[in-house]
Amino acid sequence: MIVYQLLSGPQRFCTIEAKVGISGRVLSERLKDFENEGIIRREVFPETPVRIEYSLTNKGLALE
Repeated sequence: MIVYQLLSGPQRFCTIEAKVGISGRVLSERLKDFENEGIIRREVFPETPVRIEYSLTNKGLALE
């Protein structure tokens, strides 16, 4: 579900959480797992407040 959600492009945590419908804690764990596997990229933007976006890597896009 998370990978499918990111097929449309980079998204923020709150957007993914609302669309996938799982708790923030579980989503956070899954995103970390996918990031460690090289499926998802986490990009931090140096803004105030800090903005973090998640997107698929080439490996993640290959899962489509």
